[in-house]
This record gives sequence, C-alpha cells and structure tokens, in this order.
Amino acid sequence: MPSLLARFAENNFWLARYMERAENVARILDVNETFAQDGRGPEDWLPIVHLHDDTARFFARHDAATAQAVIHFYVLERDNPTSIIAAVRMARENARALRHLISTEMWRHLNVFNRLAELGPDDLNPAQLSRLCATIKEDCQLHTGIVEGTYYRDQGWYFYQIGKYLERTDQTTRLLDINYHRLMPSPDEADSQVDASQWNAVLRSAAGYHAFRRAYPSGMEPAKVAGFLLFDPGFPRSIAVCVRSMDDLFRGLAALPDLRGAPVIMGALEGLRAVSERTDVDEVLSAGLHGFLDQVQRQLIRLGNDLGSTFFGHD
Repeated sequence: MPSLLARFAENNFWLARYMERAENVARILDVNETFAQDGRGPEDWLPIVHLHDDTARFFARHDAATAQAVIHFYVLERDNPTSIIAAVRMARENARALRHLISTEMWRHLNVFNRLAELGPDDLNPAQLSRLCATIKEDCQLHTGIVEGTYYRDQGWYFYQIGKYLERTDQTTRLLDINYHRLMPSPDEADSQVDASQWNAVLRSAAGYHAFRRAYPSGMEPAKVAGFLLFDPGFPRSIAVCVRSMDDLFRGLAALPDLRGAPVIMGALEGLRAVSERTDVDEVLSAGLHGFLDQVQRQLIRLGNDLGSTFFGHD
C-alpha cells in the first residue's frame, strides 16, 4: 500500500474509533449519573476510571474519584486522551486529513460537533449533564448515519468500519470485565441479592437494555447479561457480532484490487473468531470470565499491531 494511502487508511480507522469512543463515554457517564446511589461517592464513580485504565492519569490530577472530578475528567480535560472533548478533537483532525475523500455532510457535521470545545465547568452541573450526554450521543449517532448514507464504499470505508467494530469490541469487553465481579453477590452472604438496577445500568451503558429484553423478557441474571454481551448474534455491540463484522470487512478488503496484506490480517482474526464463536456462557464463567476477556483484549492488541505494520506503515 502506498504511504499516502496508508496514512489515509489510518485516518479513517481512528476517525471511527474516536467517534465511537465519544459516544460510549457519554453513555456511560449518563447512565452512571442516573443509577448512582447517593452517599456512595467514589464507590459509584471509581469504576469508570478503572474501565478506561486511567487510574494513574486520573489520580495525578485529582485526589478522589468524586462525581464532579470524574465527569470533568471525561468530558472537559483536553489533556486526557480518553475524554469526550479530546476524542471529538482528534476525530476532526483525522477528518481534516480526509477532507478530499469524505462527504461535505460528514465534514460539516464534524465542524458543528466540535462546538464541544466551547464547553466549560458550568455546563457539567447535574441538572444539565443528562441533556449534554444525550446531545453528544445523538450527534455521534447522526455522524454514523451520515457515514452510512454518504461514504463511498472504497478502501477508506472498510478501514473506517474496522475501526468502529474494533473499538466496540474493546469497550464491551472492558465494560463487562469491570462490572461482572463487582456486581456479583458474595458467596459468603447467603441472603445477598444481585442488584437488578445495577445490571440494568450495565446493559444501558452498552446501549443494550431494550435488546436484552427482547431476548429475555423477564429476569436479570448475571450469566444472561454476560452471555448477551458476549455471544448474542442479534445485538450489534456483542463481541460475536463485532468480530463477525470485522471478519466480513477484511474479506471484503481482500477482494479489492491493488490491496496487499488483507490475507495476512486474517490470521490475526483467528484468535478472535475462536473466542467469539463460543456460545456456552456457563463454560466461560466456570473457567473464569476475566481470563476469557483478557484473551480477547490480547487478540485485539495483536490485531491493532498487525493493522499498523501491514497497512499503516508502522515498523
């Protein structure tokens, strides 16, 4: 792949990842604000920091994981690469490099969306946070619709879609890994009950509550939630659907003329396919969910590295 095309391929890949990331963070903050229990403080908000593997970065700037500190960190802090404002800024920078390839509608919307740079601390008060998060989610979803309706189906589109599904897989594994054991009842407490509202929050954080209710009209057992987020073939954010989508995209890339390297990447997908094709969630839970999700994360890292060396010109 020529170096110029390699650069544009990477721009597409990261444009999608940053937009997907901004929507995910907005959804998690919104859901957490709704379901947070008064008086628990850091117990409610620290898991968000752990979810994004930001413990060192966060506590270098904040003394405690209060609601105010976590929300500010993930919305407004420009130096935090996992914040919404940073993700939107980087999405726009990648789109700028693609200006001659993307539609006018895509570029215009990203410029409007970049108004988030004007946000300040006063915009994060509890009375406005839910509305702000809803606006961010809707803008991200509008972007997805514009891409679907206007982006020419060439190599750039394939790399955009690969970035989107890789980011979704990463976010789903992190969300489930952080929450599953935290919300499980203690085996030493015979009367302990699973807090259904917290599992409700997990599903809503993955935009999966209503879809879950289609599959399971009653009950909120942890194993069902885990199986749904891992293997459900009808839920667009399940690991199984995301991996299958990436597999289809790489096959599509391999069929395009003048593109070398796609068959090489298929090997990196083998490990992901192997884990995503498992359907017995009880077997996964018995063997250890964390180990399973760690395996998925390792395969995602390998896939990202192989993409960089094969298509993006990385050493």
